Amino acid sequence: MQIVADVLTVTEQTGQEGIKTTSLLTKANLSHSRLEKFVKNLTGAGLINKIEFDGRHTFVITEKGRQYLESYQKFSDLAGTFGLDL
Repeated sequence: MQIVADVLTVTEQTGQEGIKTTSLLTKANLSHSRLEKFVKNLTGAGLINKIEFDGRHTFVITEKGRQYLESYQKFSDLAGTFGLDL
């Protein structure tokens, strides 16, 4: 769940311009193969959109992704008040 939140946070920070694959790999600290799996799951769930242009991929967070991230952050804060780490 933390990796999903990291990918969504990095994607959200780039705004509507989106983030390219290489930048996402670096900022989320994931290998290419692991990122592919997460991207497949996140696009399938409708949390991010994958835009392909000239053979390059750009990722943009969706409204559903923002809602998920907001809920995750609230849950993480609540767990933190009880001394739990996610």
